[in-house]
Amino acid sequence: MTNQGQSTPPPAEDEENEVLRATRELQQQKEAAEAAEAAAKDATVRSERKGIAWKAAAGLGIGSAAVLAALLYANRDKIK
Repeated sequence: MTNQGQSTPPPAEDEENEVLRATRELQQQKEAAEAAEAAAKDATVRSERKGIAWKAAAGLGIGSAAVLAALLYANRDKIK
């Protein structure tokens, strides 16, 4: 009976926990990866004429590294 009728206020709606934040970031990264993949396909078609595929490959590599870093960061407490 330490609370005696007082309830804790609900968290603010604009406040998101780490799971929701990680889910949102993962969704954004998936969308970015899909856009990069579409750009890579387009660049591959153009690269046959102009040689631009290395830029798309570099973009995909950087995007993959960003996804991996975000997942490692999000799960850093679980790894230890």
